[in-house]
Amino acid sequence: MAYGALPLEQRLQENVKDYSLENVFDLAKVTEYFTVLHEALGMEFFLTQRHGEPAVEVGDFSGFEPDVVNEPGRKIQVLGRTIGHLYAKCGQGTDEALAERLLDNIADIYANMGEKHYLYRETAIFADEMEARMTSELYRVKRGEHNDALTGTLSRTYFVDRLKEMERAGVAPAAVICANINDWKFVHDHFGIEESDRLIKTIAGIIRQEAGKDYLIGRLDGDVFGIVIPVPTESEAEEYCGRIRTACQAYTDPVLAPSLAVGLVYRTNVEEDFMDIYSEAEYEMFNDKYSVKQAPGYQERLQHGLK
Repeated sequence: MAYGALPLEQRLQENVKDYSLENVFDLAKVTEYFTVLHEALGMEFFLTQRHGEPAVEVGDFSGFEPDVVNEPGRKIQVLGRTIGHLYAKCGQGTDEALAERLLDNIADIYANMGEKHYLYRETAIFADEMEARMTSELYRVKRGEHNDALTGTLSRTYFVDRLKEMERAGVAPAAVICANINDWKFVHDHFGIEESDRLIKTIAGIIRQEAGKDYLIGRLDGDVFGIVIPVPTESEAEEYCGRIRTACQAYTDPVLAPSLAVGLVYRTNVEEDFMDIYSEAEYEMFNDKYSVKQAPGYQERLQHGLK
């Protein structure tokens, strides 16, 4: 998620990519609305997530396999990004022209509702994050410290300064890791800022505990950490990534379910820019995030605190 460093307008364009229907709609209410239409007009409704996963079904759609690429139905979009697809079947005697107008209106209404809810949520999170960052910055300014107040890791500014020092010193090879907390926003939305801060501190503790004494660790964004291992031994960086993943998975808590997406790239010669390598690691992290969040049992573990 793009939190902390990006301006609000850019964050709004970036974060919508990770939204699903339940982030902006009460799907129980959507089901109730479609049920009323079904009973009144005989129409049947099937609402899917952006990639075709079923979200709401009212009526009989057994055997129906949505093709959201070639036959996307009516798209539900937020800021121009599709977050869902609406399919429908008309009942006997239903005026098809009227039904088509109704479906167009439903798609428009939900698009408008979703966009308003999305903007409200993201703006509120942005305000909370900015307040936390200002408090943190004031703390560091008053004490002249280089550490992030919440996690004790290096601040972004000092982390980048240290990378420049390592470049001047010709440190190579080096392992550069981007570690992003999965579904920090889920915890923030459902349990509040205290629990979401506790999640950040918990994962920062795991990252630091498993690190070697010469590892460079910084909090580069609200839920993103950068780690550099100078001149690692063979497989050291891969084993470290494995340990922090395992420690997160093994952590038990009534609310939190720590999880990390990790990208690892090597700086192999002194001509390479550390921040360019970090950008590559960030790209690898996003690829990893998709795999982690699609893994069996991930959603159940994430949501166990809601029960």
